[in-house]
Amino acid sequence: MFNRHSIRLQGFDYSQDGLYFVTICTKNRKLLFGQIEKGEMILNEFGKIVESVWESLPKRSPVVLDEFQIMPNHVHLILIIQSPAQTIHESPHHRFIQRGDKRALLPQCIGYLKMNSSKQINQYIRAHHNPIVRAHHDAPQQIFQRNYYESIIRTEFDLNKIREYIKINPKIWDRDRNNIENNIDSA
Repeated sequence: MFNRHSIRLQGFDYSQDGLYFVTICTKNRKLLFGQIEKGEMILNEFGKIVESVWESLPKRSPVVLDEFQIMPNHVHLILIIQSPAQTIHESPHHRFIQRGDKRALLPQCIGYLKMNSSKQINQYIRAHHNPIVRAHHDAPQQIFQRNYYESIIRTEFDLNKIREYIKINPKIWDRDRNNIENNIDSA
């Protein structure tokens, strides 16, 4: 039986306070979220759905949204995990910790972003009979690749460097390794 290899840092607590740089790619690097025009990302309906789900994350988890950029076939983001303040009311974070793996907060947030974006995109496809990713009548389409790339941001220098990279990403799309037009090996 095939066992997936984890790309997470072994033994690291992904719910501890910290900053995380994450890149999530579409399945097969399909250009689903819009297009680059004159160095600017123009979101289509799918891109707007991803953006909306991203903006909803702090309502369900103890996170702060930092830099974020949707590209035609991937998303870059910086997510800040903060310990919830002690309150009388139970937050979604407290319920999650009581249910199970405290170390899974970052994967839970990314999973929520991917799952809810995919669900809403598939609903949009069914409602509008959109042929962009529709391959089989009403079968749900996998929007994102199975995993994601993440790194722990440890210094202010790294944080500033990553923020700048995310901001300029649309301007350097012609050189981006995720741009399938530039990379024959990405398919």
